Amino acid sequence: METNTPQPTSDTWVEDGPFRIRSERDPNEVYVVEPYGELDLAASKTLDAELRRVEASDVDRIIVDLSGLEFIDSSGIQVLMEVEARSRQDSNRVRFLHGQGQVARILELIEADSVLSFAD
Repeated sequence: METNTPQPTSDTWVEDGPFRIRSERDPNEVYVVEPYGELDLAASKTLDAELRRVEASDVDRIIVDLSGLEFIDSSGIQVLMEVEARSRQDSNRVRFLHGQGQVARILELIEADSVLSFAD
């Protein structure tokens, strides 16, 4: 007899100095990627690698939650733009959640809403 019990989530932490990423796969075919700290040149490479790993999965939707970022520079913005471009070629699976504070102001300044697909 087969039961429909929920499967546990898959939770991964990636750390690169003060920059951290939490990635969690929900059994409902959603991956949530949450970067924390400062998304600068060094951290951008780490985020890019983690996003590519998640994109290689078979999930229907990927959410990138920017609310845990305290800082973002042009290299971090470039990573976000690249993941958006890949998403547009791959069923538009990626959605972003807005950042806060300085990150929100920078994304507003560059008019990220016109380029990135935000869910909130």
